Amino acid sequence: MRQAGRYMSEYRALRERYSLLDLCRTPDLATEVTLQPVRRIDVDAAILFSDLLIPLEPMGVRFDFIHGEGPAIEQPLRSRDDLARIRTFEPRERLTYVLDAIAQIKGELGGRVPLIGFAGAPFTLASYAIEGGHSSSFAHTKALMYGQPDAWHRFCDTIAEVIGDYLVAQIEAGVDAVQVFDSWVGQLNAADYREFILPHTHRIFEILAARAPETPTIHFGVGTGSILREIREAGGDVIGADWRTPLDEAWDRIGADRAIQGNLDPTLLLGPLDRVFAATDDVLARAGGRPGHIFNLGHGILPTTPVEHVQALARYVHQKTRQ
Repeated sequence: MRQAGRYMSEYRALRERYSLLDLCRTPDLATEVTLQPVRRIDVDAAILFSDLLIPLEPMGVRFDFIHGEGPAIEQPLRSRDDLARIRTFEPRERLTYVLDAIAQIKGELGGRVPLIGFAGAPFTLASYAIEGGHSSSFAHTKALMYGQPDAWHRFCDTIAEVIGDYLVAQIEAGVDAVQVFDSWVGQLNAADYREFILPHTHRIFEILAARAPETPTIHFGVGTGSILREIREAGGDVIGADWRTPLDEAWDRIGADRAIQGNLDPTLLLGPLDRVFAATDDVLARAGGRPGHIFNLGHGILPTTPVEHVQALARYVHQKTRQ
């Protein structure tokens, strides 16, 4: 989960010279940032360095990253007419820098570990485009969703087609697995998820199943304990679980026929290692040695995390699971 980032001194050094969008749009830089944690941490896969919002600009939604505040949309989508102006695009033409980075990263990895690609899911991308950035209430998003359901579904149809094709393009470029991130979908209850989101996220996984059936897929959201069954129904060979739901309970909701990813609280890495290891033991005990558990954090590594703690955690998990 978010392997590269501000907790790494080498990443911060690059960010002093380049903007986040520069890192994403320059294959040499995206390759370097992707490889940084692979060099420092004993991870079992690399994660493509990019950003969830990258597909929004060629769809007609311009944005930038404001220092200390995160992403900012230039003109948030607030009406039926705004949503209707969104367009599809060909990722192999408009996002060539991502695909070039994938090919370059694969060459640099040389088979050492597999590479995971990713993209944002409909609710998360829609909420950024509508809210204009991060939100605590998602009021604008839900107002459009509830008040203009036809326009909402057409908008999410477009997002699903774009993201499905974008992930297929990443697979064609060389990634070994893909992850669909719905970071903010935990804002919805099960009924709203089923009505407004499930058909569109399911469409992404339908596209992947039809055009890249051999590529493993991961589906992750935050705060999704109450909708894990619906998320499983939407799709994914692996379903992510954050730290709010114990792993065994989450797996019961997901079903034993799916793999599970998770689910250590990332804030534990800010504390003493004995507590990190105890919590790790609990996660592993709940997995019970069953096949299909990918040990991971329940969300991304926080910027103030000591890199030594991340390294120690990876070593500890390998030691415990290779015995």
